[in-house]
Amino acid sequence: MSITPSGTTTILGNREFLWQTVCKVPEDAVDQFEEYLRRFCFTVSSTAKVNDSIWRVEGFSEAEPDREVIERGARALAGDLGIDAPSFLFDLQPPINWLAENLATFPPLHLQRYFIHGSHYDAALPPGVIPLVLNAGTAFGSGEHPTTAGCLLALDDLARRKSYRRPLDVGCGSGILSIAVAKTWQVRVLAADIDPESVKVTKDNARLNQVGHLITSVCSDGYKHRTIAKDGSYDLITANILARPLAKMSKDLSRSLCSGGTAIISGIIERDIAWMVRVHRLSGLYLVEKTVIKGWATLVFEKG
Repeated sequence: MSITPSGTTTILGNREFLWQTVCKVPEDAVDQFEEYLRRFCFTVSSTAKVNDSIWRVEGFSEAEPDREVIERGARALAGDLGIDAPSFLFDLQPPINWLAENLATFPPLHLQRYFIHGSHYDAALPPGVIPLVLNAGTAFGSGEHPTTAGCLLALDDLARRKSYRRPLDVGCGSGILSIAVAKTWQVRVLAADIDPESVKVTKDNARLNQVGHLITSVCSDGYKHRTIAKDGSYDLITANILARPLAKMSKDLSRSLCSGGTAIISGIIERDIAWMVRVHRLSGLYLVEKTVIKGWATLVFEKG
């Protein structure tokens, strides 16, 4: 048996094998770790025995996973969630038509004016929609998760009564929110993510949606990138991350948002809503709208 270098597909005996990435986390952290593994895997699932509080989260990728990058990011995520960092198992598995299975589990999604579908979708679009096309192989941030759906619904509501000229998307993931903003208001969007792969995926998906000329994506830890500071105040900021990093960045968000500007934040468990409102109120942001979907909250704030 021979194993190819990291970043390449493994071929054994003329058969293409897949890399399996597995970790075990508490039930309350399953959704977050599923979303995290979707950055590296084209399909992710989770299972647990009846009455078991520890769940197995696994994903499959064609290229050998970068163990150091995955484990480092998982440690940071676990710290944000207040749990112990999980250990990971990386292994080769026999070939299965995982891509076909992934496509089957990524059906089109209609959220008000937005119609999200994979690049494999070839049927007619519903009338009057804004299509958001995502590469099916990198479907994290596909709109299926309640946090992404909540942000898109908030954007749809804002589009009925407001216009924006200087948007910023922090934690852009697949770029779905950046693309939605660019298509809705036909404006340039600055997208940022701490994960270099997300920056690349955002660029790819922006080109796929024919808004590559409108979206600039940079690798940044929150608001620290010089481009974010150089471009000055923003009138719309979206941040679909998690509650703890959102709390830590609340002052940065307020400083980056112009007076009268709008902020959409998500990745918040319902029980943390009051905490998030207090933290952002101390930074000069006032809650104007909230949406809760399946226990996940999306909050819309205005400044001043």
